[in-house]
Amino acid sequence: MGHRRALRTTAVGLVSATLIAGIGPVASASTGGIRFVDITGDGGTTLKANVVTPADADGSRRYPLLVFPTSWGTPQVQYLAQAQKLANSGYVVVSYNVRGFWQSGGEIEVAGPPDVADASRVIDWALANTPADAGRIGMGGMSYAAGISLLTAAQDERVRAVAALSGWADLIDSIYSGRTQHTQAAALLDGVSLATGRQSAEVREIFHALRTSDLSKEDAMIAWGKKRSVTTYLDQLNDNAPAVFLANAWGDSIFPPNQYADFYDKLTGPKRLQFRPGDHATAELTGLLGLPNDVWTDTERWFDHHLKGEANGIDGEQPVRLKSRSSGGYEGYPDWKSVGATSRKIALAGSTTIRTNVNSGADGGLVVLSGILDQIAKVPPMASIPLLPRRWAAVWQSEKYGSAQQVRGTARLHTTLTPTEESGTLVAYLYDVGPLGLGKLVSNAPYTFHGRTPGEPFGVDLELFSTAYDVPAGHRLALVVDTVDPLYAEHNPTGAQLTFSSPANDPSFVSVPLREQ
Repeated sequence: MGHRRALRTTAVGLVSATLIAGIGPVASASTGGIRFVDITGDGGTTLKANVVTPADADGSRRYPLLVFPTSWGTPQVQYLAQAQKLANSGYVVVSYNVRGFWQSGGEIEVAGPPDVADASRVIDWALANTPADAGRIGMGGMSYAAGISLLTAAQDERVRAVAALSGWADLIDSIYSGRTQHTQAAALLDGVSLATGRQSAEVREIFHALRTSDLSKEDAMIAWGKKRSVTTYLDQLNDNAPAVFLANAWGDSIFPPNQYADFYDKLTGPKRLQFRPGDHATAELTGLLGLPNDVWTDTERWFDHHLKGEANGIDGEQPVRLKSRSSGGYEGYPDWKSVGATSRKIALAGSTTIRTNVNSGADGGLVVLSGILDQIAKVPPMASIPLLPRRWAAVWQSEKYGSAQQVRGTARLHTTLTPTEESGTLVAYLYDVGPLGLGKLVSNAPYTFHGRTPGEPFGVDLELFSTAYDVPAGHRLALVVDTVDPLYAEHNPTGAQLTFSSPANDPSFVSVPLREQ
């Protein structure tokens, strides 16, 4: 333990030195600059923090306050470049290392009640020790910070604006969607927290339950996740009515976009939703280095309007903004339901039986890495659709499209499934298939069932992860279903088989949402 603590201390020193050197004047106390401070959090826990104030702060006026908790496993210097920029435009910015990570005290609670209480204590400290204005308080940040900020805004009415970047609204729907463990995502979170922090006993139990697929712990895991999901406190958040800016990436392999879109629809206060290509927190990353970044630019505009009252036009823009993974700039929509204004069904005719326990070659790629490749090079995971072994993969294809199809929103699968065992897992993939049969992944999602009667059919309804993708003219769409994917846990007993059918009174299909032409 002592060796790991020493490594953490050395690492945070190196990261801090690198970032401070890269942003120059922020290190100068004579220009408002930066202060490294200790803040007492909930239960007396010490939180390591930094404060950046405007250069002209002389005690004669108050400034809007922005509070940024750190992301999962990152040190307290994460936001220094953005904090300097925001301080230069007239904000007091306080960023702090969340409990359990790096040099802050306590144990990792995964946005539990102590984390929310910590955020309120940081606000208390800032109001008492900086020229911050109690009537103009915002919170935000990336990933873990986004989740904590939303939860705090639901509990602390002083928070008037939130920028939740690459975060979650429903933790269970993020890491356990389709009743399936997202094993690569969980392993990444677990490994990072072990290297940079100290897990609480409860968190260790949750990660163990995810790894071992212990169904006896499922109800407890779901209850644990609901306590850490702002959707549980939606009424309180809407009563407080902060202005909420949600931004995420289509390929986020830790917090998929669906749960943000569903949450956005239920917000009643000022709100904005923004999706673009990338994976978890990759679209905001360049902004942490002080480079131009559209997400951080819109974050500052959001705070400027809702905390400073600036008439910068952001309130007059379409509140739902999407950027296609294929090409082009942002598209604006009045609401989420307008994104996929029309839909086209692909019939899943006939009866098809597949065997389980073997990866057919269709899969969602690797956590984070595949999304980055799609973001930078427009190269998503691929598979040769004609060569997929039909023993382990069910395949249905559309006709060739005479014009480009702009897929926007959430594709939905409906089918009838007959298993040979009481438990099982399937993974559905939607592919853009070119003339040579090469399929580029458009979307996917897992589905797991338990307690079914072998040989008895039942209906399956599955939402694939939301996306924006342009299918070129002359291409097809293909739905592929198999049972093994490195991203997810598999619950198929050895030798199990799954049969997909399309009864005349309940035909099977995949409904593909399309942008109105």
